[in-house]
Amino acid sequence: MAMSGGKDDGEPMMEMNTTPLIDVMLVLLIMFIITIPIQTHAVKVDLPQNTGQNTPPPVDPQKNKITIDPEGKIYWNGVQVDTVTLRQYLDQSVQIVPEPELHFQPDPQARYEVVDNVLATIKRSAVTKLGFVGNEQYRNDF
Repeated sequence: MAMSGGKDDGEPMMEMNTTPLIDVMLVLLIMFIITIPIQTHAVKVDLPQNTGQNTPPPVDPQKNKITIDPEGKIYWNGVQVDTVTLRQYLDQSVQIVPEPELHFQPDPQARYEVVDNVLATIKRSAVTKLGFVGNEQYRNDF
């Protein structure tokens, strides 16, 4: 234990030596930390099961056709799709070697906003083989 020489006046020292108390407390703290079991935080998530009925998307390796009807519905090879599904189909068609042709045929009565959004989606997907189908019907109008 630590000792102090005290004062020169000969009186006894009245201070308690806390060094052994701190040593014992540190040893107890280390023992407590070692004996605590490791907590594992697990979150149970129900994942979807593969039923085996997933059909591949209808991406033709030769040519694909996007049409827009007057109500603004988008069709991929005759099947109605939304913009997210359209983007997925476009991304898959870009990965095919050689890249299939993409034919785009909006209805003359289709809203320009819908046609513009579909064209922007096609541009963002980096399609290089794009053709507009049906422009010949406007040949005699001009």
